[in-house]
Amino acid sequence: MSAPAGDGARAQPPRAPEFFVVGHAKSGTTALHEMLRRHPQIFLPEAKEPWYLARELHDRPPPRPEGLAADDEEYLALFARAGAGQRIGEVSPLYLWSRTAAGAIARISPQARVVAILREPASFLRSLHMQFVESYVETEGDFAKALALEDARREGREIPPYTYWPRTLLYSEHVRYVEQLRRFHELLGRERVLVLIYEDFRRDNEATLRAVMRFLEVDDTVAVQSVTANPTVAVRSQRLHELVHAVSVGRGPVSLAVKRALKRVTPTGARRRALHATQRNVLFTEPAAPDERLMLELRRRFAPEVAAASEYLGRDLVGLWGYDRLA
Repeated sequence: MSAPAGDGARAQPPRAPEFFVVGHAKSGTTALHEMLRRHPQIFLPEAKEPWYLARELHDRPPPRPEGLAADDEEYLALFARAGAGQRIGEVSPLYLWSRTAAGAIARISPQARVVAILREPASFLRSLHMQFVESYVETEGDFAKALALEDARREGREIPPYTYWPRTLLYSEHVRYVEQLRRFHELLGRERVLVLIYEDFRRDNEATLRAVMRFLEVDDTVAVQSVTANPTVAVRSQRLHELVHAVSVGRGPVSLAVKRALKRVTPTGARRRALHATQRNVLFTEPAAPDERLMLELRRRFAPEVAAASEYLGRDLVGLWGYDRLA
């Protein structure tokens, strides 16, 4: 037990995270988060993705109950329950995309270790687009049309009125792998950055997880339980999806009346479960097969980035991802 106040005891200073899983999204970060947080020598906040260290994500805070940390004190409070012998970490997949997160991580935790996960660009962007539609970041449900809007959005046009992360809709900026990794390498050193490949993780969860444990210098012999990754889903009806979102986050009389009625008749936990079930069963469905012509076009477009990443990392991503077989 801690000594009572007045007996010379001092409160322990807040501890900053010692490692960060920085992304990318839709590349196994949710599964990795769930597996790591079960390790007795690791502490991760229950709520994934604090987003605090990527200032680009603070322009329009997303409608989450816990909000975003406003300053270092609030951010470090997320890790206050960590045990003295535990390694502290956090998982925010958009940190790898962010131009500011690497510098913020180096400031708050100069000796931090970083885990990055790269995925074949075309499949990554397709899954990312569906996630953005699901989470109300994107309103253009057609992947090809969303990609075609990038130039207009870079000029501030065609931005969805209620999106909270407009900058993330520049899809091509998510696959600038060498540029992203170099930011972390220059500030933290290459030896402090572990780069994983999504396809390796998907093929063998356990081997990849144990490599991460060794990198973090925790016991890599503990029992490992695989976790199902966060599934990619497609929106059934964009209009219905936007209507549900408007009611859930709105402050107008209709929204408030609906929420008051639900609150009166449904306990909090049940409301959350019911909302989740409704979204999964009514709003979302299994994604359709990808448009192979579009996927081939994207692979050709991003082939130079894949070749550059292969050379930069000393790994044949060109062959692994099939870019050596492009027609």
